[in-house]
Amino acid sequence: MAERSFAKEVEKLRLGAGEEFAGEGILAITKALLQCGVGYVGGYQGAPISHLMDVLADAQDILGELGVHFEASASEATATAMLAASVHYPIRGAATFKSTVGTNVASDALANLASGGVTGGALIIVGEDYGEGSSIMQERSHAFAMKSQVWLLDPRPNLPSIVKAVEDGFELSEASNTPVMLQVRIRCCHVHGHFTAKDNKRPPMSVADALSAPRRDTGRIVLPPASFLHEKEKVAKRWPAAVDFIKSRKINEMFGPDHGSVGIVMQGGMYNSVIRALQRLGLADTYGDTDVPLYVLNAVYPLVDDEFLAFCEDKQAVLVVEEGQPNYIEQAFAAMLHKAGRGTKLVGKEHLPMAGEYTGQVMLDGIGSFLRANAPHLLPGDVRAPNKTGEGVDTADLINVVPGRPPGFCVGCPERPIFAATKLVEQELGKHHIASDIGCHLFSIMPPFELGATTMGYGLGPASASAFNSPDAKRRSISFVGDGGFWHNGLTSSIGNAVFNRNDGVIVIVDNFYSAATGGQDILSSRANNRTKSTKHPIDEAVKGMGVKWLRHIDRTYDVGKMRAALRDALTTEEKGPKVIVASSECMLNRQRREKPLVDKAIKGGERVVKPKFGVDEDICTGDHACMRLSGCPSLSVKSLDDPLRDDPVASIDQNCVGCGNCGEVADAAVLCPSFYRADVVHNPGRWDRFLESARRAVIGLLQRRRESRRLMFADA
Repeated sequence: MAERSFAKEVEKLRLGAGEEFAGEGILAITKALLQCGVGYVGGYQGAPISHLMDVLADAQDILGELGVHFEASASEATATAMLAASVHYPIRGAATFKSTVGTNVASDALANLASGGVTGGALIIVGEDYGEGSSIMQERSHAFAMKSQVWLLDPRPNLPSIVKAVEDGFELSEASNTPVMLQVRIRCCHVHGHFTAKDNKRPPMSVADALSAPRRDTGRIVLPPASFLHEKEKVAKRWPAAVDFIKSRKINEMFGPDHGSVGIVMQGGMYNSVIRALQRLGLADTYGDTDVPLYVLNAVYPLVDDEFLAFCEDKQAVLVVEEGQPNYIEQAFAAMLHKAGRGTKLVGKEHLPMAGEYTGQVMLDGIGSFLRANAPHLLPGDVRAPNKTGEGVDTADLINVVPGRPPGFCVGCPERPIFAATKLVEQELGKHHIASDIGCHLFSIMPPFELGATTMGYGLGPASASAFNSPDAKRRSISFVGDGGFWHNGLTSSIGNAVFNRNDGVIVIVDNFYSAATGGQDILSSRANNRTKSTKHPIDEAVKGMGVKWLRHIDRTYDVGKMRAALRDALTTEEKGPKVIVASSECMLNRQRREKPLVDKAIKGGERVVKPKFGVDEDICTGDHACMRLSGCPSLSVKSLDDPLRDDPVASIDQNCVGCGNCGEVADAAVLCPSFYRADVVHNPGRWDRFLESARRAVIGLLQRRRESRRLMFADA
């Protein structure tokens, strides 16, 4: 169950020639694929292109009508390997995944695909997850394009440019027999706009047609001596063909005056931010008309020498806007100018940061600095300054006003009690080396749990603890892997590796029924029925199949005591070999997405519905907040009392509580104060409910009056 349904939006994919398509960048990419006659699509979810996979999944009826095959691939390597169908057959294929982690995983298949080359167009849509909104290591896709000699497009972030880039990508791939990467940043994926649609096309050759007429060319298979010829072919044939195509199709664009003393060169994805900075400097309008010449690289690899040198013809200085490090583009342009003997001054990182996202503020400061140094006559007298209000008074620095909020688990997350149990076990047995993994469970490294020492990649948590498999060790390592990472890479790289090497560590597989961290997509072990995929394959069975002997399955992670007991047993048993605990409970976000509409509908329909509500008894709570240090639930907060004898605020549960019961379970397992209570809220109560409520109120009232009568009272003097 993905976090968002595109069931309504995908109907726009049926629009025909001349009709206006309006929507999100992700939908525009999908429409462009269908207009280009794509034959098959594969991919793996991950920000910022998770929704592209969700759109494709919701559009399978439309894809089927056109004869387009779609697969939700097991990994990015699987998706890239799918493009092998375009090696011998004139079929257009596309793969999509998050970069750079996805590109890392896919690099083996990518290198082989690029070496042999393709006949049909092969397009790899990578979601460039670089910058302040990213959750991964900060790297760029550019290096992979250079390494494997695949061409890299980086379109301007508007729907017509995005659609054109998909079309250009397929044609460029076919013209040069080379795979093409289409880089889309998060703003590009989610930008809204419109473009004039074209008719969808059935692929001229489907994958079914290809199976009926098999082809093979030994020269396209990556084995010596062909592999040595592939390298020469890339440089002598494919590269010139790509450059000629980029020039003839005018994929790169120029804006502004034909002549000027300075100019700006940028990646296509940086165009909107550059124009916005020039607007604030008074050098461009809201329509993009600019007083500064711009050279926009919608194709950032390969670069076209002739175009760049022509752009620099009459310019004293040129600024290269290239986000991230190393500055591959700036270096390449500097080499072009040097070889051509040109005197144009080329600058980039002197005015812009070496690393980090080029936000609006960064771009304004950098471009302003460049122009003040090289063309001060262009700048008007009044420049709109950042972060100024009224007469230019500085606004407060938010970092000193707003407290930091580390990322954490959602309200009611079933993974939270797993780490509460781990903390309790460590209090009993001492600290352990804990290896973390990619996924929601990685939030355990943050307060209040502060568990985990490393994370090496998706599904590689147990593998990253394998070096600690020492026969002299007196304590076992603990490692975590999620169900998404387990099926992606962990079954072989972590579980199989641990079995083969007789690793004696403890492995906890966090099973929340979905690939929750990427948006709640179904996976092999999902419990839900999926009309196009095979689900309900137990993780336990796969682990047993790999040879694990010591296995425990916790089917309700909220039972902190049971979870703690399983961990204690795993850490103390005399049995050798990997100890695996499968901890299962449904992702609360997905559960709420499924159940909340049904509950709301039932309440509105007059049905009797009982919803649990948890609270804290203020008279019992001691105010030491130990429950928070072992829970961390966002709905568990503090409340100050009006009692002059109670200085410390007490624990309090707010309206966001989903009734999972974790706070009470933790308090019970850790033997904390018994201040948590559960109350059942009955909607649309029946006669019996009203009778019980009246009876309870009568008894409570009687007891209250009895207590009042026994209180010692002091009369006024």
